[in-house]
Amino acid sequence: MSKQAWIFPGQGSQFVGMGKDVVEAYPEAAAVCAQADAILGAPLSHVCFEGPADVLTDTVNAQPAIYVHSAAVLAVVRGRRPDVSPDFVAGHSLGEYSALYAAGVFSFEDGLKLVRERGRLMKLAGERSPGGMAAVLGLDLDTVAEVCRQAREETGAPVQVANDNCPGQVVISGALPALNRAIELAESANARRVVRLAVSIAAHSPLMAVVTDEFAAAVRATPMQPPQIPVVMNASARPTTDVQEIQDLLIAQLTSPVRWTESVQYMASVGVDTFVEIGPKDVLTGLVKRINRKLRRQNLGTADQLAAWLES
Repeated sequence: MSKQAWIFPGQGSQFVGMGKDVVEAYPEAAAVCAQADAILGAPLSHVCFEGPADVLTDTVNAQPAIYVHSAAVLAVVRGRRPDVSPDFVAGHSLGEYSALYAAGVFSFEDGLKLVRERGRLMKLAGERSPGGMAAVLGLDLDTVAEVCRQAREETGAPVQVANDNCPGQVVISGALPALNRAIELAESANARRVVRLAVSIAAHSPLMAVVTDEFAAAVRATPMQPPQIPVVMNASARPTTDVQEIQDLLIAQLTSPVRWTESVQYMASVGVDTFVEIGPKDVLTGLVKRINRKLRRQNLGTADQLAAWLES
């Protein structure tokens, strides 16, 4: 029996103009964006549609923007095809919150407020404990982990695997002395390429620990209920339906790696053969292709993609 997973993108998938065509074509999506603006007390939709790019890219705006875009598309999918439901949901980093919303763990409003607070605190962590991130291409996960271990040992500063995105694409994150040394070591280990990311935060690293207590309080204060669909969580790469475990894993995700390769492999191992990315761009379906080329992939992020899917 064929199974389907809905997957939700994270920070980095934002772009100026995101969602504008969907909102113009579908009243359900427009209602979600209007609700988000009202909840935030700010014209987030205008920033998404018109920019400027530097304002949209700011962590404080990018995280809510992607969450809202995914929720807007989801409103169209659910409103017009209530007969279609996934067997699993999962999201990459910030996308995990979209997945939890899709699974009914929290309301749109409560999820948006939590995402906004996450963005605020992650930006604050970057100010309190500056760091950086880099994508290492062409090395396996074990080699990259060893490079980080050696860099930590040599510099006495933290650096670790932040995202295991797919075979041959691993993101590392940490304090700049350790990150710079890890980059040198990765290049010496014959990485095909190492790309510094244009961020001033060290997401999914120990440097985020400076805001863990504040973030944990926000997570614990958010009303949650058991998911109606199993959610494969980043920090465990396994599904859970337990609220306490979801909260614990959300808090852990702040300083723990995103285990995306393992998450996709797990879902494939239990019969998922179709992955539908709901949200801007096509980053995750690209990663799914590199993890397992046999898996079917579909993107629902634009008005045209939605129209084609609704007609299929």
